[in-house]
Amino acid sequence: MTPGPAALRASMVQWLRGSYRTISEEVLGAFEAVPRHLFLPGVPPETAYQDEAIVIKRDADGQPVSSSSQPAIMALMLDQLGLQRGQRVLEIGAGTGYNAALISHLVSPGGEVVSMDIDEDVVAGARENLARAGHPDVTVVCADAVEGYPARAPHDRIIATVGVWDLAPAWLAQLAPGGRIVVPLDLAGTQRSVAFEAVGDGHLTSRSALPCGFMRLRGAFAGPERTRVLDADSGLAITLPLGGDLDPQALLAALGGPPVRRPTGVGIDPRQLLGGLGLSLAIGDPRWCVLFESTTASHGALLSAPLRIQDRRYTAGLHTRDSVAVFGHEEALGYGPAGEELAAALAEGVRAWDAAGRPGERALRIDAYPRSTSDRSSAGPAGGVILEKTHTRLALSWPDL
Repeated sequence: MTPGPAALRASMVQWLRGSYRTISEEVLGAFEAVPRHLFLPGVPPETAYQDEAIVIKRDADGQPVSSSSQPAIMALMLDQLGLQRGQRVLEIGAGTGYNAALISHLVSPGGEVVSMDIDEDVVAGARENLARAGHPDVTVVCADAVEGYPARAPHDRIIATVGVWDLAPAWLAQLAPGGRIVVPLDLAGTQRSVAFEAVGDGHLTSRSALPCGFMRLRGAFAGPERTRVLDADSGLAITLPLGGDLDPQALLAALGGPPVRRPTGVGIDPRQLLGGLGLSLAIGDPRWCVLFESTTASHGALLSAPLRIQDRRYTAGLHTRDSVAVFGHEEALGYGPAGEELAAALAEGVRAWDAAGRPGERALRIDAYPRSTSDRSSAGPAGGVILEKTHTRLALSWPDL
């Protein structure tokens, strides 16, 4: 006999409690109280209560543009947010409305939640779901969230549930004194869920930074990152953090040929491709890229990809217009005219990361400063890395290494 929604929800919460011991009981209590399946009409409850993201909208190329996020990362980010009763919260990216309902539960009584999304159909769906689940008090607004929501400012907490390339000045201007903002922030093509708090004079510093992977913010504030589909049948695509030019047909043809193999001599956890290793290589080489394809396709170009996430195979590496080198298992695989050169560079990058003590997200500190500042401290700690954005300057450092 299939368990009912309540039993499935209890099982999901029990799994979260056992798998992520840092998540507070207050956050877990919200997951116990708010039924996820009511925000996913048409999705079987046994699917709704799995720890997986569920896509609710795709673009013309079949790429997801809105979803109900994976419950585990939602819980971790809500924990980063540090919500308290009575607070005003602004959410960037409405999705199904589920996250807004969890927030509403955590700040009630007395709190206020505003959720913003750029798509009218997503906003309409979120409103319907929130009403169905008993949270009609959440305000859902259809607008480009780059301007924030001044009508309800200041906000004690701001959270983005979409990947952002930069911190919008309006968000920081509308953040209450002592407030906190949590965003999936782009760091040279990799993402970290960063909890920032204001230090003073426009300077923010991170309190935590967790690896994550979110669909990117669209609209006027979208970053330069672009995803190009190479083969629609297998879902093969390449993501370029800095945009740039490539020849999709030439790259697809190259991936169909035999690779040049260059051993790295370094054993790594595949999750580090999008974690500490990926971050280290991405900030040091503008040729960084990520490739993925469906695991359900009858054929594929990434069968040796070391990382699996739900129904996709992932790998990463370096690219030119018609060539690419990607990770296999303890080796770099080069394809195309420049494949040998790229594979050698990728293998050397892994060895350099290993020799540096494998800097990763656990020791990562991020300081954010306004680009307009002339303060010498915005150069960041000695030995750090500077990432220049449109409005902010990010200083990355690893104090514990």
